[in-house]
Amino acid sequence: MIEQWMLPIPGGEIQLRDDRKKIRWQAQLEPILLSKFLVTQELYADLMAVNPSCFTGQQCPVESVSWFDALRFCNALSERAGLSACYMIEQDQVRLLPEANGYRLPTDAEWEHACRADSGLVQYGEIEQIAWFEGNSQQRTQAVGQKQPNAFGLFDMLGNVWEWCWDLYDPEVYGSYRIFRGGGWSDESRGCLASNRRRSHPTYAIDDLGFRVARSL
Repeated sequence: MIEQWMLPIPGGEIQLRDDRKKIRWQAQLEPILLSKFLVTQELYADLMAVNPSCFTGQQCPVESVSWFDALRFCNALSERAGLSACYMIEQDQVRLLPEANGYRLPTDAEWEHACRADSGLVQYGEIEQIAWFEGNSQQRTQAVGQKQPNAFGLFDMLGNVWEWCWDLYDPEVYGSYRIFRGGGWSDESRGCLASNRRRSHPTYAIDDLGFRVARSL
């Protein structure tokens, strides 16, 4: 099923910013494949034989998954598809295998580029039409793919659940903390922005944090 979800995302250049550190930088991106839907509870449970989610709903995004959980899912998905795993995981140490052709988390820059979809906008449409957020979510996750997609055909890039990315946030200050993006069902509309970046420990798991998968081309 996941193969049918993967959409081509063109390469390009994007400027990112960090409001905490007051810096901006440019990122050059290669084309990738990215899943048009968040990983669902059904898909996660089928592959991992467990559903950690606080909310019930087979087509709702899986949540309450850590960054490590997301990486293990990516490796398991790669194995099922006959692809090489992208991550070498040994206890709390992870190494990205750059030559692997399997599934992985998007990078921070890939995620924002995919979310903006060349629009230059921090919200790619009217928030009520594109996202589940505090104002319309009924205080829980909702089934994926019900809102309008962005110009690249990606659903729920904003709202529903935050999405783990690969990158370290600021290792000098936050150590192993990883980035997540996009806003979730409990956030106000101003929290659901393509530019909004949060971070936490890679073992962190909560009911408004999930992920989607990418593949390099």
